[in-house]
This record gives sequence, structure tokens and C-alpha cells, in this order.
Amino acid sequence: MTWLGGADGEGRDMSAQAASARAQAVPAGYTTAELYPPGRLAQAAEAAARSGLDALLLTPGPDLRYLTGYDTHQSERLTCLAVPAHGPAFLVVPRLELASAQGSPAAGMDLEFVVWDETGDPYSAVAQRLGDIATVGLAGQMWALMVLRFRDAMPGARQALAATALRGLRIRKTPAEVAALAEAGAAIDRVHASVPQWLRPGRTEREAAADIASAIAAAGHARIDFVIVGSGPNAAKPHHEPSDRVLSHGDAVVVDIGGTMPSGYCSDCTRTYAIGAVPPGMARYYEVLREAQEAACAAVGPGVRAAAVDAVARDAITAAGHGEHFTHRTGHGIGLETHEDPYIVAGNAEELEPGMVFSVEPGIYPGPDGARIEDIVVCTPGGHQRLNNASRDLIVAGA
Repeated sequence: MTWLGGADGEGRDMSAQAASARAQAVPAGYTTAELYPPGRLAQAAEAAARSGLDALLLTPGPDLRYLTGYDTHQSERLTCLAVPAHGPAFLVVPRLELASAQGSPAAGMDLEFVVWDETGDPYSAVAQRLGDIATVGLAGQMWALMVLRFRDAMPGARQALAATALRGLRIRKTPAEVAALAEAGAAIDRVHASVPQWLRPGRTEREAAADIASAIAAAGHARIDFVIVGSGPNAAKPHHEPSDRVLSHGDAVVVDIGGTMPSGYCSDCTRTYAIGAVPPGMARYYEVLREAQEAACAAVGPGVRAAAVDAVARDAITAAGHGEHFTHRTGHGIGLETHEDPYIVAGNAEELEPGMVFSVEPGIYPGPDGARIEDIVVCTPGGHQRLNNASRDLIVAGA
């Protein structure tokens, strides 16, 4: 194993290309240090101690990126950030990926780099560095093979979820994170503005989805996460996968799309369209849906329970006779993941706080069609702010 020190350590000079890539991944008006503050490592260590965890072990995924700004792929070669509750943090990386790690914001943090070669045993190295610990928090998306290797390397340590400590940090977004989510929201709004041109009779859902996916990339996303195009009876399936069904005159079409921006922050927005003409009976229940979504957004504010926002939408839809046709929660948190805390669902008594960001997306799916309206909403000190502003009307396309 090779240990590299902090910001003044070996190999810390980054190329102009790497620095440029980092700059492009930051929302306008903010710096890399504001989006990924170096102080988060200390906050994570303190949170681990409060949660009764002796250390956090975070493999590639949202937790690693949240704490260091380092975004890399998961593979059989271990990359792992170790954050002891008491002691310096260190980042374990395979030698062939060292340059990438050094080109990330992690290079500017008070963080040791542990470099391992193909014949090394990084799991034993982590265990030796941490010493005799009682409980370790693992990333929720850590591969099972790594969980088991860590169990073998630290047989005396109870394994728990790192989210026990990190949830309280990630659930409240900083102004820089909100700005990144606002850029993501504006980007996906631009895509929805163009969707009607791709919804024409004779085209398949899959063909429309391909055009939408290209537009998501063109709008500035670094990754296309999902494209749901549900037409006709498929509009009543909230998580429908685009198929070879041919779009027809009189179809309802639910379009739920999202991606990840270069900043790492996600977009997610749903709008409902009709092709040529609105299906019989749909205009009435769509108006119920729009009013319910509007009321749920208006209910957002500090101190309001997450379940109460769900109840506002659900009660309005139920009162109109469509309660059985609203089959999912009202919303989910969003940030470095499309779905994260807080969840806007019945039974969640958590009170909303400024900086919490989540979707408000009630749906009505009576069959043979359905509809959903989704906006990303920020809880602010004075109430709320929507990050999506594309038209919420039932737009008739492809006439």
C-alpha cells in the first residue's frame, strides 16, 4: 500500500483539463468548495460518533460524492472512503484510478489517499488502519461482495448502514445544492417544452422516448436516468417502460423523465399530454389532479409534516371519487439520487425543514388511461419554491 498525504502530497497537481471539468460541474455563481465543502468530512465523523458508529465505509455512489465530490464507477476493485469517528479520513483507490481521484474535489480536502496495486488486499489495509472497532457504517449501495469482504476483514465489527449518520446531513440541501437542483429543473423543463413535437400518431413509444432521451442529453445532463412514455392504457402504469405500442389519436401520454447533471444533482419531472384530442372523461379528472397537485405544493412549509402534504393531495383526489386510482406516495426527496429522503407519504411524521427538496407528484390512473403532474419543490424559510415551471396544462399534441 502507498499512502499519499493531503493537499500538499505527491501527485496533487491537476491538469487544466481536470480543473475545467470540475468548474463545469458547479452551478452558476458557486464554487466547487461551496458545492462540496471540505468540512463535510468532519461533519460526517461527528455524525458517525453521535450515531454510535466507529467509522463509515463508503464505496462509489452518492455518499462518496456528497462527502468528497469524487464520482467514479463501482467495480470489483475496491474504492472506499473511510471516515473514522475519531481520526483522519482516508480514501482507498486502485492505482490505475489514482489520477481520476486526484482530478476530483477530493484532492483539495484534508484526506489521505491509500493506493493499492493489483496484488494488494485493500480490505485488510482498511481494517488495520481502523484498528479494533465495534460498529462500522456501510454505504447502502455497497456491493454484497464488498460487504462480505469487510465482514471477513473485521470480524469483530457489527455492520450497520452509514445512512444512520449521513441522512441528517444529506436531507437538508445547501444553497449551492439547491442551485444545482434548480439548474437540473430548468434543463428538464426545456425538454418538456419540446415533447409535443415527438408525440405523433404512427410513432411508437420507443421512438418518442429515443428523441426525448437525446433531448435530455442536449439540455445539459451528463446522464439520462429514465424516460417513461406511457400511452393509452400504458398511461395507467406509473412505471411503464417504453414499448413498441403505436401512438394513436385520442391517446393520453404520461411522460416522466429525468437525468443527472454534471454537478451530480438530478432532475425529475412528469407531464401528461394527449394526442389529437383529450380522451373522454379525462379533462374532468385531470382538473382534479391539477388542483390536488397545486394544493399539495402550497401546503409545503417549515414545520409541516411530510404526511400532511401527502394527505392534502390524497384527500382532494379521494373527495372527487378517485382515491382508489391514486396508487403511490405523493413524493420523494431528490438530490444526488433521484429517490432519497424525505419521502412524502402517509405515516411519515417528519417535519419539513428549509433546504429539504422533494417531488410533489400525485397521479390518477382510472384506466384505460391516466395522468400525473410532478414538480420538484424546495421547502424554504417562508414556505416553498418550485424548481419546475413547464406548463402543467393537459397539452394536446400531434393533432
